[in-house]
Amino acid sequence: MTASEYAKAGVDYTMMEPFKMAMIEAGKQTLAFPNRLGVYILEDTTHAHGAVFEYRGNEPHLWVKTQEDLGNKNWIAEWMYERTGKSYYDSIAIDTALIVVNDVIAQGALPVVFTDQLEASDSSWYANEVRAKDLASGFLKVCKEVGMALPAGESASVRYIVNPAPPVKSIASLSGSVTGIVAPKSRLITGVDLKAGDHIIAVASSGLHANGVSLVIKKALELKDQFLTRLPNGKSLGEEALIPIRSYTLLIESLLDAGVKIHALLPGTGDGVGKIAFDKRPFTYRIHSWLSIPVLFRYFKENLDVPLIDCMKTFNWGVGYYLFVPEESVDKVLSIGKDNGYELMDVGVVEAGKREVIFEPEGITLSPPGE
Repeated sequence: MTASEYAKAGVDYTMMEPFKMAMIEAGKQTLAFPNRLGVYILEDTTHAHGAVFEYRGNEPHLWVKTQEDLGNKNWIAEWMYERTGKSYYDSIAIDTALIVVNDVIAQGALPVVFTDQLEASDSSWYANEVRAKDLASGFLKVCKEVGMALPAGESASVRYIVNPAPPVKSIASLSGSVTGIVAPKSRLITGVDLKAGDHIIAVASSGLHANGVSLVIKKALELKDQFLTRLPNGKSLGEEALIPIRSYTLLIESLLDAGVKIHALLPGTGDGVGKIAFDKRPFTYRIHSWLSIPVLFRYFKENLDVPLIDCMKTFNWGVGYYLFVPEESVDKVLSIGKDNGYELMDVGVVEAGKREVIFEPEGITLSPPGE
């Protein structure tokens, strides 16, 4: 069959169709997931021109919506696939969804609707059956875990915009949007209640998550074996970097259901440990304890000579989520978190004073985000 002129220009729908169909089939299996929260997808409208859904519950409610881009993490997955033949696309799909989910729950919302967006450097990227199957499987898996539907999405071929840095030959930029529901409205968490005396509860990350990836790529490419470099735990650098993000939905939902007082929630993302000083008010965040530091981060500090301050202002340093709670909530948070399989620790306290993070375990002070 002769390729159309449009296909010759880089957009070949015959190559993209198998991926689109895999995503549609996966999406169909998710439509009832948010029903437990009173949110229903109108199935006759799925994969038309947008997601149509309604709330059938009785609680006064609010909607929370945000979107995020996965950034450069998929570049590592493509590098590993081209070199080893092993697919990490199920993990990449999970990452793409959870970078958004973990933002939405920070306001006390629970995720109900997810839409994905992929922009590939070439239509042939979608034609790979392993990639299509694993991405669809990963999106289905994460939607089931957090209870949200995937009723629509976008897959585009944009060779004039997306061009991967060598040696990766073909790639896609992945992003997503999540709508969450706050029901009842009293569950809304804005951070306005944060005050001196609050305790800082840190919840362990699964590893790199999705921030600091550009530094990981830069340093890995300087090594002889690059992403196949063996770390002290026996895994390759690429394997360790591609461990998927952890979801904190179950933890936050369990705490809200138990009526635990939470003053602020914060995903451990951009600006590393410095992000703890997220509030613009004059608070000092004194850290006296810390969770274990993932092997990848230790390797960058100890073997690749990345200064400690750079590591801590770039990577999550072992913490994927922070909860700021009054003293009377600490024991309950720790107990509920442990019961739900999370590793968490009371690591510090909020004080009145200069806006900064005093990290006592290392004897250093970190500036607020963006400084």
